[in-house]
Amino acid sequence: MTPLNISLADLIARLDEERPDADALARISEAHLRAQTLSDLGEQLIDHYVGKAKQGGASWTEIGEAIGVTKQAAQQRHTPNPFERYTEFNRHSIVLAQEAARTLRHESIGTEHLLLGLLGEPRGLAYGILTAKAGSEQAVRDAIDAVIEPVGRKAQRGHIAFRPEGKEAVEQASRVSADLGHDRVGTEHTLLGLIRVEDAPAARVLRDLGFTPDELLGAVTTAIAGRSAARDR
Repeated sequence: MTPLNISLADLIARLDEERPDADALARISEAHLRAQTLSDLGEQLIDHYVGKAKQGGASWTEIGEAIGVTKQAAQQRHTPNPFERYTEFNRHSIVLAQEAARTLRHESIGTEHLLLGLLGEPRGLAYGILTAKAGSEQAVRDAIDAVIEPVGRKAQRGHIAFRPEGKEAVEQASRVSADLGHDRVGTEHTLLGLIRVEDAPAARVLRDLGFTPDELLGAVTTAIAGRSAARDR
């Protein structure tokens, strides 16, 4: 049995099925992107359990021994980051935002990539809010395509940094969560954070879809209440 009950054959079969017309070189590029995503998710998995261990009183020395590195390396690699309070769905949306920037060969992550990340996580509240307003997922994608930059010339490798407005949106998401008295930062908070960065592409898309900041806040509040009610049943 392999981790997550998934094998190399499964990954190959899925890529071949989803990209049937791609040539060998295009499939190498796609495989690289998917490998990066899997790597990012793996790091998030480790970070999750490092956080649990720290809460339980484990030292950095003990954590380092558990993952086979020095105390200093463990501390540097797994020190709490801006996404520590993010939900699983929202962390995944950040990974997808980075993948979107990489696929488009953009040098940094902007608010438009963050919006694409939210649209790629259908389990998050943001997805339902966006598609309900636009009528379909494709309508939202079309609106994003209208503001997104052309595909770049150079493939990006390794970590892709945030543009200033992307970083501001991430910070705003945490502030929104705190303002609402919530312990975690979900996809819905990121959506509200995006519309707060008024001059950035994602905010323009949201306004073009018909959202105002107050209306979006109302939609988020309603969605949160609906999910809470569903859990109580």
